[in-house]
Amino acid sequence: MKTLTKLSILLAAVFVLAAPISASAQDKTIKRKVAIGRFTNETQYAKGLFYDKENDPMRKQALDILSSKLAASEKFILLERDDLDVLVAEAGEGMNKIGADYIILGSITEFGRKAEGQQKVFSSTKTQTVEAGVSIRLVEAATGLIIYSDEAKGFAEATTKQTLGVGGTAGFDATLSDKAISAALSQLVENIINKCMDKPWRSYILSVDDGSYIISGGASQGLSAGDSFNVYKKGKVVKNPQTGLNIELPGQKIGTMSVQTSYGDTPETEISFCTYDGEALDVGNLGNYYISDK
Repeated sequence: MKTLTKLSILLAAVFVLAAPISASAQDKTIKRKVAIGRFTNETQYAKGLFYDKENDPMRKQALDILSSKLAASEKFILLERDDLDVLVAEAGEGMNKIGADYIILGSITEFGRKAEGQQKVFSSTKTQTVEAGVSIRLVEAATGLIIYSDEAKGFAEATTKQTLGVGGTAGFDATLSDKAISAALSQLVENIINKCMDKPWRSYILSVDDGSYIISGGASQGLSAGDSFNVYKKGKVVKNPQTGLNIELPGQKIGTMSVQTSYGDTPETEISFCTYDGEALDVGNLGNYYISDK
């Protein structure tokens, strides 16, 4: 009888441990919204008389490669904004209109290629080499501050060999440009991911209607029914006399927001309906509050 009792207790414990954990108790990863600005070409090639800025394949290569690498991490929602350059140029006011958590700005700083050959009695070899340098800046859209800046170089080469006139011959390998730029960006992508994910995710209260609280963000970011997030009242904004920049002091936690359901067709339009538990909010000044996963 005692043996059966112990067995029953053991089985009960196993079922408890195997029970699914609620979404609010999980250490969820909320995807960050990232907008990638156009890469600028700062190389000597871009200073040529016949350079066409709007049809620069090198810039498009860098943009496509970075987008692919970030998408592969499954930690981001990449936003396409045709007017991103204009909004960034408008600085503070424009940053808040982009709808992203972060903005990535990049430039190709170096690009060079060369071909070297070696001729022997019965054989010859030809080595093509490409070197590319890229620079990245990661900007926090809410503040306009650069939170990460770095540069890296990448190399790629290909070798063809002929023996007694038999073997490969080729003109310049255009894919080497992609490989060199990709190699340079690979050195920076991990740092970009870490910087974005280390900082708390933020959302904002858009509206309060009949006890239902509507916040920005939805299913594509990873929000689901039952998720619970902290609500903060924004801290005081002070100006740093040394840099002239405004700094928002840490906010004060005043409650929690629990997701009930989400709605929207695109990451830009997604919203979630929530319940709120905490101190009374000033519904006339919802911009004084924000929601965070930490």
